[in-house]
Amino acid sequence: MALLITPGQLTGRSELFHQLAQVTASGLGLFAALEMLQKHPPQPALRKPIGELLQQLQAGHNFGDALARAGSWLSAFDVALMQAGEQSGRLPDVFRVLSAYYAQRAQLARQVIMFAAYPLIVFHVAVLVFPIGILTDVVVKGAVVTFVLQKLAVLIPLYGFALFLAYAMQGTHAESWRATMERITSKIPVLGSARRSLAIARLSLALDALLNAGVTVIESWELAAAASGSPALRRVFARHKVELQNGRTPSEMVGSSAEFPPAFASLYHTGEISGKLDDSMKRAHAMFEEEGARKLRTFIFGFAGLLVGGVMLMAAWGIISFYLGYFGQLNDAINMNAK
Repeated sequence: MALLITPGQLTGRSELFHQLAQVTASGLGLFAALEMLQKHPPQPALRKPIGELLQQLQAGHNFGDALARAGSWLSAFDVALMQAGEQSGRLPDVFRVLSAYYAQRAQLARQVIMFAAYPLIVFHVAVLVFPIGILTDVVVKGAVVTFVLQKLAVLIPLYGFALFLAYAMQGTHAESWRATMERITSKIPVLGSARRSLAIARLSLALDALLNAGVTVIESWELAAAASGSPALRRVFARHKVELQNGRTPSEMVGSSAEFPPAFASLYHTGEISGKLDDSMKRAHAMFEEEGARKLRTFIFGFAGLLVGGVMLMAAWGIISFYLGYFGQLNDAINMNAK
């Protein structure tokens, strides 16, 4: 499992599924398609996981079991959709869905990085410049070691915390860890709502693909809840599974749970009654994907504004402190001359 998931890695995953969709749709078998992609993968890092998948298939496992045994490079979302595609004989369609999904994630990741780049640059410049006294000591006294140590003492803990957050927020950890992170982030304004909307979007996309693949409604919900990446949604389904098996409709479950937004509940209820649940889930996916991305951008903009504001206050305090010290020294010199 990678320490960090970069936009480039997401793009590579999108290209992998795009090529699988094209090759399998042309009539080439899945095993032969994977062999071809292992020789010429979209990214060199994908050669090893594709090889592990091929080994599982060579050992006699079907594609669904091979996916589950091939390591943690695939998310529960990927596995659920591809298992459904295998059962229904619609793997090329599933590969196209996954390709579009990862392309959207890569685009969103790039937007987040772009929005955060300027305030981070400003922050680093401020850390290097302030406090001004240490910077002037470098010029006047040559205190380079002191300067470097002071800056590292500030930057290393911040880098460590940022890496920890990026790693902790990945969806490949154990469910107990992901549930803890979900509870923590749900308390953060805007970010918690953004993560919730994106989880509903993944749930909608998975339900659409699974139902179209011919999977039963209850099984679709179980797989989609796991694929959503939200332990809270999975717990909701687990609590109501027996009731659903005894005849309760999913729309009743959705309407009675606060984990599902009213807009999703309305769309699901409408689709269930009209028999066009796949269309409703497509609309729900588009709606909540856009809403989640918009809220995430809003959070990044707000965080960037706070960061820039903090830097400006730090700069103002540094300048004021510098001049207060300067005028204090000047006043002391005048007093000494007067004596």
